[in-house]
Amino acid sequence: MDRGTIIRTAALVIALTNQFLVMFGKSPLPIDSELIEQIVSSIFTVVTSLAAWFKNNYVTKNGKKQKEILEQNGLTKKKNP
Repeated sequence: MDRGTIIRTAALVIALTNQFLVMFGKSPLPIDSELIEQIVSSIFTVVTSLAAWFKNNYVTKNGKKQKEILEQNGLTKKKNP
């Protein structure tokens, strides 16, 4: 087995164990639902914000070079004046 398979299997076992404990009213993690909601919401906001800003905004050196090449070859959408 490769490392990825072992990691995915371990994560699955942990998730299944967690689900089993939750079904029987045992909280394996002493965290309230509000904290979980806030953490998930924050992670989602940060990830989507970074992806939306970084994607095709040509902020890196390579991105700026790419934009120049696209413009030189007439492959960008230009707004009509």
